[in-house]
Amino acid sequence: MQAYLDNSATTRCLERVTDKMVEVMRTDFGNPSSMHTKGVEAEKYIREAKTFFARNLKVQEKEIYFTSGGTESNNLALIGTAMANRRNGSHLITTCLEHASVSNPMKYLESQGFRVTYLPAGEDGVIRMEDLENALCDDTILVSVMYVNNETGAVQPVDEIGKLLKEQRRKIFFHVDAIQAYGKYRIFPKREGIDLLSASGHKIHGPKGSGLLYVDEKVKIQPILFGGEQQKGLRSGTENVPGIAGIAEAAAACYENLDEKVERLYTLKERFAEGIRKLPDAFINGRTGRETAPHIVNASFPGIRSEVLLHALEDKGIYVSAGSACSSNKPAPSHTLLCMGLEKERVESALRFSFCFDTTEEEIDYCLQELAELLPVLRRYVRR
Repeated sequence: MQAYLDNSATTRCLERVTDKMVEVMRTDFGNPSSMHTKGVEAEKYIREAKTFFARNLKVQEKEIYFTSGGTESNNLALIGTAMANRRNGSHLITTCLEHASVSNPMKYLESQGFRVTYLPAGEDGVIRMEDLENALCDDTILVSVMYVNNETGAVQPVDEIGKLLKEQRRKIFFHVDAIQAYGKYRIFPKREGIDLLSASGHKIHGPKGSGLLYVDEKVKIQPILFGGEQQKGLRSGTENVPGIAGIAEAAAACYENLDEKVERLYTLKERFAEGIRKLPDAFINGRTGRETAPHIVNASFPGIRSEVLLHALEDKGIYVSAGSACSSNKPAPSHTLLCMGLEKERVESALRFSFCFDTTEEEIDYCLQELAELLPVLRRYVRR
């Protein structure tokens, strides 16, 4: 038996998504900027995708931009907005929990003269509103906070942040990395005070190399890529029409019967978390209740290094992550777990288990069964 429990790293493309993409690549393959019929046919997929996402997010079509994925969306949102508004201030705020596609652009902006405040988190992986409020100053122009943490599933108080920023005397733009949240939550940026929002296709059973960025029409932002002036000059480059059609098809599938699917995910998560708690010397990092995302559990197994247990599970056909998959080939302690104040042994023995709408109870139970058998064996081996 196999159990793929690494869905926060990437998901399998839905068949309806690959069918749509093949149709575009084989039949409607024109360049959407071309003026002839083939170009018009290709451009239709982009219009349809914009219409879907505008309705889904309750925003305007002209506020939707397509990118190569979450990393580009985050880079464009942060660098493009900071650079375009630096005359109004040079202070940025984010958290110590962010994905590298946010933390590294922030480091780059620091090298360009911006000042960045990194908010701490509690042991539950959630920032405190008073810390954000205290960090705001007359020089602040942008706040960036992830909706769902990619390692622990902690959910940040996005609504409260949006409300706080709206109450400020001067405009402070609010960017949300929703890459692990989109497809699991109904997100309405204008209602929640979000000015920029990033999402990625391959996290929602769509294709890799596809992403989107919502940019409120009032946001002053400048491009970070230069070329043929596609997408109103903000994101140059021939549009990836198969990818755009694919991400729209995947998102449409995710939001069909969403409540039922999310409820089932929470049931699976609770089953798995209960099983982890029954294992000797196993600890769940952060919370697992319904105030957290429905698809992520992070657990530590002190005495066994993450990569050792990861490969032992792999030998059993069980696939999980040690930390963020985007950085897991670079052995380093999880900055997220360190930010939460976990002790070194917990951090170095942590694994992330992440589910999708297709995950089964059998996969959950199989993983728990193998963990119960592997842990005592590996601990005996390590302690010799």
